[in-house]
Amino acid sequence: MKQFWVDIRPWNKEIATTAIESGADALVVDKAEDVKRLGRITTVAPDGDIRPGTGVTECTITDKESENKAARLGKDKPVIVTTSDWTVIPLENLVAQSDHIIARVKNIAETEMAIHVLEKGVYGILLSTTDPAVVRAVAAILKSTTGNVGLIPFTVTKIHPVGMGDRVCVDTCSMLSDGEGMLMGNTSSAMLLVHAETLENPYVAPRPFRVNAGAVHAYILLPDGKTAYLSDLSIGGQVLVTDAKGTAHTVCIGRTKIERRPLLLVEAASGKAKVSLVLQNAETIRLVKEDGSAISVVQLAPGDKIMGCALEGGRHFGMAIKETIREK
Repeated sequence: MKQFWVDIRPWNKEIATTAIESGADALVVDKAEDVKRLGRITTVAPDGDIRPGTGVTECTITDKESENKAARLGKDKPVIVTTSDWTVIPLENLVAQSDHIIARVKNIAETEMAIHVLEKGVYGILLSTTDPAVVRAVAAILKSTTGNVGLIPFTVTKIHPVGMGDRVCVDTCSMLSDGEGMLMGNTSSAMLLVHAETLENPYVAPRPFRVNAGAVHAYILLPDGKTAYLSDLSIGGQVLVTDAKGTAHTVCIGRTKIERRPLLLVEAASGKAKVSLVLQNAETIRLVKEDGSAISVVQLAPGDKIMGCALEGGRHFGMAIKETIREK
């Protein structure tokens, strides 16, 4: 997820309030105490949560030497880069060399360019504006989607009950839509898209904020590309929600529920990629087909195609690593 910082120098209470209400990740201010009475948010200031010079550096790009300096500093910590006239080439050079570039922008057009350069985009943007409407518009761009997950269809090869176990429901602070869900897997090398409880059924009322995710041991894909065990998710954390096309966004966890339920194992394959997931054995648990529609696990049969993703296997504390690790 792209970092959304807003520059409130000089102090502007209206812009600060709009930024907080729009979900900004941090405010860059002269004095952190100006922000405290408005709401809880990370501050970048000499007396703030992130200190200039130690936690973040600011660089103005005027020539190749300053560009190289910014790229070098951005290898280890966030660096705010400024130029009088953004062009794509300097930004491409910076993004190619560093994962921590925060581009100072003034409007929507510059934001769009910065977050899409070289496809992966910058680490974040620092918006400088005196127009609250621009703050809201830029926030909508940054917060509406996290990016795109490369989903592929898997063909179901096996599905069968495995007895009782503990499964996790992930209740979010957002209303999810038909076709959306979360990616989970028994291993970190491949995951299946589990549909949110948005659909009407004769058994229980819809819970559009919920994904009945899987057994406690399963991995879930997070917004930063890392994974977590379902049992480790907690209130206030963030998880990734995606649709059948892979369009993804981030939601906040409101609570998790771990309950003992009958479980079943779903196995599927796509070429050499294999995926499996242990889910609750109930009609209301659904996976996602190629057309975005949901299919219940009780109706699922070998040969059915369901959506998922193939990832780099082998994780250490949720991060992909180059190491010999076998998961089976």
